[in-house]
Amino acid sequence: MLNMKELDEQGLLDLKEKITEAKSTVSELKGHQTALTNQLKSDYGCKTIEEAEKKLKTMKSEITSLDEQIEEGVKELEEKYNEK
Repeated sequence: MLNMKELDEQGLLDLKEKITEAKSTVSELKGHQTALTNQLKSDYGCKTIEEAEKKLKTMKSEITSLDEQIEEGVKELEEKYNEK
C-alpha cells in the first residue's frame, strides 16, 4: 500500500505531467494563431482580428450591392427580350 508521502509524490508527478502537456498545447495553439494571423495579413492585408472583421463587413456590403446590380441587370435583359 502507498503511504501518504508516496501518494503526494505521485500526485505531484501527475500534476507535473499535466502542466507539461498544457504548455505543449499552448505552444501549439500559439503557432496556429501566428500562422493564421500571417495568412490574414498576406491574403487580406489585415494585421488584427478587428481589421479583418471590418473588412468582412465591407466585403459583405459590396457583395449585397453587386447582387442587387446583377438582379437589376437580369430584369432589364428579361424585359428587353420578352418584349420582342
